[in-house]
Amino acid sequence: MNIHYKKLGSGDLDQLKALLKIYADVFNLDEFIMPDSSYLNQLLDSGNILFYVAIYEQHIVGGLTAHILPSTYNPSSEAYIYDLAVYGQYQRSGIGRQLINSLNRYCKSVGIKEVFVQADSEDQHAIEFYRSTGGKPEQVVHFTYDLSH
Repeated sequence: MNIHYKKLGSGDLDQLKALLKIYADVFNLDEFIMPDSSYLNQLLDSGNILFYVAIYEQHIVGGLTAHILPSTYNPSSEAYIYDLAVYGQYQRSGIGRQLINSLNRYCKSVGIKEVFVQADSEDQHAIEFYRSTGGKPEQVVHFTYDLSH
């Protein structure tokens, strides 16, 4: 299988929309509403968020989103993998691993010293996947604040 990996940038609106559709499908986001194009173009133009896609036969089959976070402890930044998804029929073929490798190479080239990702403790598949890609697990408790009320 010949997969091409690409970091999205300005002008890649259609590919970003295709990636968001993958997230909605893979993560079962039944009520997902595509953000408007002007907002998505702002994300593509931002230096604080990265999108990588895997392309097979001119179709996006997977991708990841990473946020760049400035560090307060040193003049470097960190990258946080927020989403990573691959369509089911393409899973377990190395696409997720190559997406992470592509992100890691880019981050290293721009001086980012750490990439991190969260996985739900119940999601053993994700935990094993991140471990198999060289990730080192840490014991943390994640808290969220619902501000929608």
